Amino acid sequence: MTLDRSGPTSRIYFSQRLRLHYVDWGNPEAPPLLLVHGGRDHCRNWDWVADALRRDWHVLAPDLRGHGDSQWSPDGNYTIAGYVYDLAQLIHQQELAPVTIIAHSLGGVIALRYAGIYPDFVRRLVAIEGLGASPRRIRERRKRAIAERMQSWIDEQRGLSGRLPRRYASIEDAFHRMQEENQHLSPEQALHLTQHGVNQNEDGTYSWKFDNYVRAEPPYEMTQAEIKELWGRISCPTLLIYGKESWASNPLDDGRISYFNNARVITFDNAGHWVHHDRLDAFLDLVRGFL
Repeated sequence: MTLDRSGPTSRIYFSQRLRLHYVDWGNPEAPPLLLVHGGRDHCRNWDWVADALRRDWHVLAPDLRGHGDSQWSPDGNYTIAGYVYDLAQLIHQQELAPVTIIAHSLGGVIALRYAGIYPDFVRRLVAIEGLGASPRRIRERRKRAIAERMQSWIDEQRGLSGRLPRRYASIEDAFHRMQEENQHLSPEQALHLTQHGVNQNEDGTYSWKFDNYVRAEPPYEMTQAEIKELWGRISCPTLLIYGKESWASNPLDDGRISYFNNARVITFDNAGHWVHHDRLDAFLDLVRGFL
């Protein structure tokens, strides 16, 4: 799919004193559609989806705090609650509700919880592998006492404080790293994602835009009962999308689909974690019908 090279307009909004970035694909008279990216990603990962849907929708795609061209958290803390607040502020400030949302991975976690907090504010929701950690992984976490989890988190924070952003000698080197991360990507896709995902350093090298602190796993979070309660409050039609070649746990297999009232699961062959990249045309056909 060839992209419209005119591209979107960059815009800024503020949340908890952070200067956050989003792109606006125009067509403001159309119904609003938010595209929310995943962890260590950026808003321009949605360019192919946005370009396909912009004629029927007012498409906006934010960079999460600590990602893309949004400001990094000064204290290095990145919580789901903070991300949800940022999403709530964008929807509130731009008067987007009721809004339709397509979200991937971490973005799906954020969007699903927002839809449970404000069920009347979301018209339809597509979450690509966005339920978070599998039940098995959660059970493994529970075996560790809070003191142990806190110690691990402190050690991880100390390690990240001394971790410098990885530097690549050229765009080509970063491009090859992108290809390694997702071998389903075409060279055109990988190059586009790389070009929008790096900054050039003063010495001429390139580094990914995201803050290394976003890698840290918080020692505590909402309880599983609270998360399931929010899933049960979602009232809009919801699609949960999974790739058969992904590492993510499918909610049809692990039972999490039972906590939703109006959701169905769609699984794609020949796709991994980034279904919207790996099977773009089929994904767009599904989404157009659903929306």
